[in-house]
Amino acid sequence: MAVAVSGPESGEEPIGGCAPSLTAPLAERDRVERIARVLKAVADPTRLQLLYLIQTAPGGEACVCNLTEKLGLRQPTVSHHLKTMTTAGLLAREKRGTWVWYSVDRDGMRAVQDILRSPVGALI
Repeated sequence: MAVAVSGPESGEEPIGGCAPSLTAPLAERDRVERIARVLKAVADPTRLQLLYLIQTAPGGEACVCNLTEKLGLRQPTVSHHLKTMTTAGLLAREKRGTWVWYSVDRDGMRAVQDILRSPVGALI
């Protein structure tokens, strides 16, 4: 009885074999890490609330003291979230006396929209 052989020995593609090789270039690691950092910065309910509060505040800016009061969270917790979003490029900060005021960084938010609109396009 003969046994049918498929695979490299027969010159045929193996049954249930792997798909053709990937041809797209690999996205640069530092770029995808930046994108992941931005997405992580908005992937938190408290941070989304902060973004909303800042965007809808009079003049499009809010003091950290008002944000802590509105959210009912302690200042260190709110400051941690604000720092994460600032580092990710989503917020701009300005120190005025002893308080810090935050506003939405339009370029940073545009970058988030671009990532969500075309995740693949953001990688290249």
